[in-house]
Amino acid sequence: MPRQLNKTPRPCGTWPSPISAELVTRAAPAIHFVSAHGDSLFWVESRPWDAGRNVIMCQTGDGNPQDLLAPPYSHQSRVHEYGGCAYTVHGDHLYFVNARDQRIYALKLATQPPDGSDQTPYPITPEGPWRFADLMVDPLHRRLIAVGECAREDDEAENTLLAIALGDDLNGAIEHAHAITPLVGGADFYAYPRLSPDGKTLCWLEWHHPQMPWDGTELWLATLDSEGLPVDRRRVAGGTDEAIVQPEWSPNGELFYLSDRSDWWNIYRLDTDKNQQNSANAAPLVAMPAEFAAPLWQFGARYFDFIDGDTIGCLWTASGVWQAAKIHIPTAQLDSFDTPYTRFHGACCHHGQLVCVAANALLGDRVISLSATADPKYKPPSIEQCIYCPPGAPDALSFQNHTSLKQTSLTAADLSSPQSLLFTSGDGSRVQGFFYPPTHADYTVPKGERPPLIVICHGGPTGVSSSALNLKIQYWSSRGFAVFDLNYRGSSGFGRKFRQALHQRWGVADVEDTGYAVRHLAAEGLIDPQRCVIRGSSAGGYTVLAALTFSDTFKAGASLYGIGDLEILATDTHKFESRYLDNLVGPYPEARERYRARSPIHHADQLDCPVIFFQGLKDRVVPPNQAQLMADALRQKGIHVQHITFAEEGHGFRQAANIIAALEAELAFYTEVFDLASAT
Repeated sequence: MPRQLNKTPRPCGTWPSPISAELVTRAAPAIHFVSAHGDSLFWVESRPWDAGRNVIMCQTGDGNPQDLLAPPYSHQSRVHEYGGCAYTVHGDHLYFVNARDQRIYALKLATQPPDGSDQTPYPITPEGPWRFADLMVDPLHRRLIAVGECAREDDEAENTLLAIALGDDLNGAIEHAHAITPLVGGADFYAYPRLSPDGKTLCWLEWHHPQMPWDGTELWLATLDSEGLPVDRRRVAGGTDEAIVQPEWSPNGELFYLSDRSDWWNIYRLDTDKNQQNSANAAPLVAMPAEFAAPLWQFGARYFDFIDGDTIGCLWTASGVWQAAKIHIPTAQLDSFDTPYTRFHGACCHHGQLVCVAANALLGDRVISLSATADPKYKPPSIEQCIYCPPGAPDALSFQNHTSLKQTSLTAADLSSPQSLLFTSGDGSRVQGFFYPPTHADYTVPKGERPPLIVICHGGPTGVSSSALNLKIQYWSSRGFAVFDLNYRGSSGFGRKFRQALHQRWGVADVEDTGYAVRHLAAEGLIDPQRCVIRGSSAGGYTVLAALTFSDTFKAGASLYGIGDLEILATDTHKFESRYLDNLVGPYPEARERYRARSPIHHADQLDCPVIFFQGLKDRVVPPNQAQLMADALRQKGIHVQHITFAEEGHGFRQAANIIAALEAELAFYTEVFDLASAT
């Protein structure tokens, strides 16, 4: 149907939207973990419409990308429950962790048919309690090196660095379970095992309870002896007050890494003469009040790589907006690429180009390459190539000339453009978020009406909101809701001090910021303060319930696998987060009264507005009984509540049918709460 030149006024929240819940699941698959091996590029594509499978893809030369994993295989590690990158390539073999059984499988690429059919991966690790992540090949010793996590009865899981033998023929792994050999143990957690170019030195990150990896990690080195065992182990950087991310060896054999010792995650180079034991005095390669990294929630995240021995390709963010750049190492000169994108991740360098995943407010995830010259006299040219834009399913979302969409009735005029807004919080901090005004090609807000507001609280709580295309947000803004995607105190991307502003104040500072955000938007005349709802998932779901319980700013809320009882979370969760609340709330049980004081479940008498709960029954991060207990407490008070569960989902919803059901139920809930049906 042709679009109108003059928009029709229509009550907010009632606009017919071209963005269906189904389109949300089919239009923009997420892309992660780009890597280069030889002449080929690899990445992982998440597909909600395909039972939530994560498919490893490969592109060689100028050919079309090929799926490497046929159903039912899916790339997913459950180490730390959040997993991350769990594949690597060497020669003509792909090695990956399979979601269903957590074993490592091998796939011979040389015989891979063009359509990805009739090729069966085979397991090379035994059935049992092991999980694996962060795989890499050690060709000198014919083995894989990986982070391992072994479940133990009546005790925490054991985390180690380990090796998996590949046999005499590295590129012809035998189809049977291979020996697993521990290499490094004793710490609570490990990440980023990386071999020097000559294969003789191994580096890694480790950390200990109660630290989270964005609070304090240590960078270690060890020499590998003739048997491949690490000797002469030494800590060369990091500690309890410094978070290190992504150690990376240069082609010249120098070790670079990201550290927040200056308050910001910047790039550093290891002083090999001193082994940098006095690393606190080391200076970054380029000192900037910007973040070149994000919290280590998932294994294998990469923010920089080496174009050559003298040039780094990197990604960095300030005020919620990401940029891609190159750094000339000898002169420490940084030049950012001129691109239309505002979100980047998954950096790798391939044939002299920076390759990464990019997106912006109009464009979903795609793999791009950026040309870079090693000559520091010239800024990187605006030469950009889109290597891969997901075709998705029949309703795939993709723009032509950044203005119109293929295969849907959706146009750019239906998409709300995020506006970065700042306001002052209770402690004087400047807090940022992205505001999405109601937007539709055919409808507009009636004169005299201000739109209802949905405040979104991201998870983590160290997560961060992004300005990249998010159809889950556009689902609301295209129906006449205003949306504010809030980076409350504790969010990443704004320096270590801002992240730590939530220490001992979770459930207080973040809740305060939701209130300050609403008051700021109301004062600007952007929203109706009497029609405000709050939604969030995981840790953001806790902020939702705390805000509804301990403030009167919001009229309704939606908690997706959120937390109602902090004590249960502290005593009944997985190893990775079992001491997380020590910093956010306080050591348990010493601070038990504080836990109870901030747990909405113990103060349900103060919550008197409608709430909808969504929960996966296989959630190993937030116990499913959290939502059940809160829903029961509210029902006993006679408050309108809905509790919707999904039997096959865990922490986060992956399957299209469940994502659709959750979105449609949430829309119906808000329609009922605000009596929107009677407004049309």
